[in-house]
Amino acid sequence: MRFPFLRSLLLVWFSIGVIAGFSGCAKRETPVELGNRNGTLHRSNGYEVNELDPHIVTGLAESKVLAALFEGLVAVNPEGGDVLPGVAERWSVSDDGLTYTFFLRANARWSNGVPVTAEDFVRSWQRILTPGLAADNAPWFYVIHGAEAFHKGTTNDFSTVSVTASDARTLRVLLNHPVPYFLSLITNMAWRPVPLATIAATGDPYRRGNNWTRPERIVTNGPFTLKEWSANRRIVVEKSPTYWDAATVRLNAIHFYPFDNKDAEERAFRSGQLHVTDVVPFAKVTSYLRDQPEVLRNDPTLGTYFYRINTRRPALGDVRVRRALALAVDREAIVTSILRGGQPIATTFTPPGTAGYELPPGLKTDFVAARALLKEAGYEGGRGFPPIELLMDGSQNHRIIAETVQEMWRRELGIELRLVNQDLKSTYAARRVGDFQLLRSDWIGDFLDPVTFLGVWTSDSGNNYTGWGNATYDALLRRAALLTDNTQRHALFREAEQILLDEVPLIPIYHTNHIYLLKTSVKNWRPTQLEEMNYKYVWLEE
Repeated sequence: MRFPFLRSLLLVWFSIGVIAGFSGCAKRETPVELGNRNGTLHRSNGYEVNELDPHIVTGLAESKVLAALFEGLVAVNPEGGDVLPGVAERWSVSDDGLTYTFFLRANARWSNGVPVTAEDFVRSWQRILTPGLAADNAPWFYVIHGAEAFHKGTTNDFSTVSVTASDARTLRVLLNHPVPYFLSLITNMAWRPVPLATIAATGDPYRRGNNWTRPERIVTNGPFTLKEWSANRRIVVEKSPTYWDAATVRLNAIHFYPFDNKDAEERAFRSGQLHVTDVVPFAKVTSYLRDQPEVLRNDPTLGTYFYRINTRRPALGDVRVRRALALAVDREAIVTSILRGGQPIATTFTPPGTAGYELPPGLKTDFVAARALLKEAGYEGGRGFPPIELLMDGSQNHRIIAETVQEMWRRELGIELRLVNQDLKSTYAARRVGDFQLLRSDWIGDFLDPVTFLGVWTSDSGNNYTGWGNATYDALLRRAALLTDNTQRHALFREAEQILLDEVPLIPIYHTNHIYLLKTSVKNWRPTQLEEMNYKYVWLEE
């Protein structure tokens, strides 16, 4: 009698083992597959976000997250046309082009349910213009009558700045002069409202270091709210139920991940961890183009990859040295042999095709002229020239380019370039105080006009960092700001940019394309030339 029982027991054990075996072999659902089902987008953010305050940040990674959390008066158009209504449902412009009146939506809400009002914009713009905040992008507000004087401390009376709330839903802005690109300008993150009452509850709203942007405190007005911010791991935003246009939003959540290592990022894409990468390792571009062209994106962007030169440092204060360094970069070799993405070489700072602007002659590669300039400066063959350092964040792509420039300068000029890697937060801190000799940089335009590039290099720009300034350059940009005729404006811009190229506080290398990977399940993914994204029009399909 024991044997039939034992046989039955063995059959049960065998059945359990078979089931367990099949369960163990079953394909596990990846985050991308699960995200396709539940409406969660997984994207690389490039690097670790340090801050989520729209008035302080200047980096692309921060802007990618903030685009989901905050909305301005107007919004970027994914179709690439004129701006779309945002918090403002409509606006009017006076015949002389000086007064803009914005009419806010009755149903615009903060994530705590409180209405977004015209006064919120007045107080927000007062905050970014307050000198104590030290906001790098505050000079973009100088187009408003009285804004420059307030920001520079000439007056501490904000009522002299011509931005007023006629009532809860009517905002009036008086400009110093007509600004043809004003509506494009105010899509920038710096112009978006922030919740002053929330900020004041955690500290001084007009000083840095206020931690109001933590998930348990932050109040936002965009299509998503901040759910999680785990340092060096991920940021999670979820669809906001209080957003005025919530019915249009088809994503339920977005997960943003930092990746310092671009090879690891590419592996995460292949294994189904990411819908979208930030970039592609240079060495992988050709294979994706050959084997999986449907996931390789090559989007035109309005940007420049370059090295800043700290003109306050010995040797680098000599324009002949700076020009020699710039002429001794073979940009064509970098673009064709390393980047492999069809990027235009950069001999100017402003990219070609910026709102019809015709570029001046640029800094073309000329090793003979570079050696002659170095000799004229007293460093023939590099003799007596001290080693110089290039500070950069740790991306492998940046290092490959830097090593190529390093070899060019060693071979052609006899100059030793040392590469210094730091994490991005430390790099930003060094940039702010000028603790560098050369600094790897890139700049994506904030709006569609040449001044978004040329304005970087004025003496009072919060984004200059090089110590370089030129009174004639500043005067040319001020004159251009008073004109509305683009032919006249562009002529002044060309004259100014020629001064910039003659005095060389920067070394342009290439104009950017955004080359990255995108799963085919992501629909209506349409970033602008300025790498702005309007997430509310994106959706996922299984």
